[in-house]
Amino acid sequence: MNCRLGCGACCIAPSITSPIPGMPQGKPAGVRCIQLDENNLCRIFGKPERPLLCDRFTAEPDVCGESTEEALWLITSLEAATQS
Repeated sequence: MNCRLGCGACCIAPSITSPIPGMPQGKPAGVRCIQLDENNLCRIFGKPERPLLCDRFTAEPDVCGESTEEALWLITSLEAATQS
């Protein structure tokens, strides 16, 4: 599966604990990444400062669903299920 351009769910729904340029403490779940532009595209895609977690993310139907709304719901649900 390819990412849906302009989706941005993986840059909003999950928490990211590693530093992100402009967000040195990472970001909490549900918070829009500062590197996500107005078109929901990553400003640091392919750059070395992009967090390894983001670089390793692969779009999958079980995570991304059929729409941006479904991706937000799925990723939010996965995030909640993995918090202790």
